[in-house]
Amino acid sequence: MYAERVLAVAELIPPGRVMTYGDVAEWLAGEDPPEGCREDDPGWRVGGPRQVGRVMALYGGAVPWWRVVRADGRLLPGAELRAMEHYRREGTPLREAARSAERHIPRLDLRRARWDGSDPVRGD
Repeated sequence: MYAERVLAVAELIPPGRVMTYGDVAEWLAGEDPPEGCREDDPGWRVGGPRQVGRVMALYGGAVPWWRVVRADGRLLPGAELRAMEHYRREGTPLREAARSAERHIPRLDLRRARWDGSDPVRGD
């Protein structure tokens, strides 16, 4: 049940925007349990950023996984090039890579790319 909820949030994130693992965990912590489900039901457990990351690692291939990111803006090791293709296609804000950065891979500009769950059409 928790994994399905994490994946559902990933699908809500608009193109060109991102949420951190912690953002997704906070979003889910604010949800009410479905009708007929108690808060202490083990299937309704609320997890933190690590649990969100685990769900994305195991099941995220079916959703826009590149939109759920690390809090420091670094790209997921081993998936940097695939993620960059998506970011460039979607116009996701990036920060230039420092000359000292490994393989000169840019980071996400979280200040501009982060989505707070507001209406994606609003043009914030």
